[in-house]
Amino acid sequence: MVGNLARVIFFFLAGTLAALGHIYVYRRLVRDVTANARLRALARWAMIVLATSALVARPVARWFVGTAPPWMLTPSLVWLGFALYLLLTTALLDAVRAVHLRWRQRQGHPVAPERRAFLARSLAAGSAVAGGGLGVFGTWTAFHPPEVTEVPVALPGLPKALDGFTIVQLTDIHVGAVIQRKFMDELVARANALEPDLIALTGDLVDGTVAQLGASVAAIQALRAPRGVFFVTGNHDYYSGVEPWVAAVQGLGIQPLRNRHVRIGDAGASFDLVGVDDWSSREGGDRWTGPTGNGYDLDRAVEGRDPDRPSVLLAHQPTNVLEVSAKQIGLQLSGHTHGGQLFPATSIARLIWGERTAGLSRQGFGWLYVSRGCGFVGPPMRVGSAPELVKVVLVAR
Repeated sequence: MVGNLARVIFFFLAGTLAALGHIYVYRRLVRDVTANARLRALARWAMIVLATSALVARPVARWFVGTAPPWMLTPSLVWLGFALYLLLTTALLDAVRAVHLRWRQRQGHPVAPERRAFLARSLAAGSAVAGGGLGVFGTWTAFHPPEVTEVPVALPGLPKALDGFTIVQLTDIHVGAVIQRKFMDELVARANALEPDLIALTGDLVDGTVAQLGASVAAIQALRAPRGVFFVTGNHDYYSGVEPWVAAVQGLGIQPLRNRHVRIGDAGASFDLVGVDDWSSREGGDRWTGPTGNGYDLDRAVEGRDPDRPSVLLAHQPTNVLEVSAKQIGLQLSGHTHGGQLFPATSIARLIWGERTAGLSRQGFGWLYVSRGCGFVGPPMRVGSAPELVKVVLVAR
């Protein structure tokens, strides 16, 4: 109930801010530039349709036909990204113009109507070039092959025989209306090319049901690693129907780790790979699954394991790090944050998550690595936070 109320409030506030932002962009880039009634009306309706469809296309399509097809959803999501950067660049240039006009007035130089019109057209042109350029760059980055980040981690207690053991992490792929089979095939090929010992999928695999996305997700059955391919759930997997998806992923030969651990290696040299359900599914969280044995449960995940054996935790969200450290887990691999994905959200993410926004950080007993993720959510753009494939190299101390 609380979770649903929070989502309603969020969408109301987001809708209000989006409406105000579109009104401002329309006034500066259209109304102040042209008196042509037809052009103004066309721009108004285009903005209304694109902005509204970004909010309602998915739920309306789900209600009537089960899913929002790419041709319906993609244009509106692309527009939201471009609208953001048009808004930011327009506001910046508008502030510069306001300072300029104020300065001229203080100098006793009245600004002629012709100059005001010239400044308005210059502002619109500058915003279109700068904002549009950022949007194009962000779209290119989102679909560009992810960067490979190789991260050496000194795992406490790792046997010498496992020195150099590699884990490739894929996270936050968000297969959905935009990210589909071609994207997945290329991602899988790039992951396999890194020749990992083990592959970890750390949540937010999908945004949609098995019926809608099963054919695209099936690409992961081609992932290859001699020590196995493992999966833990993310919050978007819960939104999309966690139980059917866990069953589907398992059917593709991927091993789900739901609050349990497995030993990687043999009696002579091994470490524990621990997996938990998404943090939001814990008891008291937004999406707790009830008394079924599922839902985030770190205690259950480590129950019965030898705390002296080295360990790696797969957990979608970079949370609960103090308890993880108290259980002497040497490394946690997470995602969820996207590194902010889009400026200025990149800076906001830093305020919320701090050093846990992206990259490697020391967390008490062990280490935490937070991947920026392979895909995207919302606008198919990434600015200031490029996608990445993470190759963790475990090092024996």
